[in-house]
Amino acid sequence: MQISIYDDSIMVDTIRTKEYANFVEKLRKARLEAGLRQIDVAKKLKKTQSYVSRVEVGEQRLDVIELKKFAKLYKKDINYFIK
Repeated sequence: MQISIYDDSIMVDTIRTKEYANFVEKLRKARLEAGLRQIDVAKKLKKTQSYVSRVEVGEQRLDVIELKKFAKLYKKDINYFIK
């Protein structure tokens, strides 16, 4: 696990944690359950397919606003992704 020092505090690189891996797996699963391809999601979110791919493999972090967009598109409550 990587750590970085910022303003005298330690920040854990959460993108590589088991919790984040579970989170992105739920995103991928929700997309598949919705019957959508990455390119479909990208078009609806006005993003590129590579953006969606990077999110699903954990290379691109999502903030809560972006997560809400994915949840709405996948017809899932936001809590599905964070529990």
